[in-house]
Amino acid sequence: MNGFVLLTLASVVAASALFIALAVFLVLILRELGPTGGGGQSFLAKIRLGLRAIEIETGNIPVEVTKLNAGLTAIRNGLGAVDDNLGRLGAAVQRQEVR
Repeated sequence: MNGFVLLTLASVVAASALFIALAVFLVLILRELGPTGGGGQSFLAKIRLGLRAIEIETGNIPVEVTKLNAGLTAIRNGLGAVDDNLGRLGAAVQRQEVR
């Protein structure tokens, strides 16, 4: 055999070894990732289920927030009136103390 044939065979063997090692490591990686995103008991499935539950539980928030804002605005206006009344009461008490 001449040198070119030996170099060609060595290249084919090296490339084959590279692809075999790549396939082996890909299988090992897939085996490790299986519990993460595999079936219904996987971590991703559990996260998806939890996110769906949160979405259902918080689905009414946009509707209720507008009602809450209206109620808080009414409370703010009422407290403004209370503040005005207390200010006038304080001024009246100070005028009585001066006499």
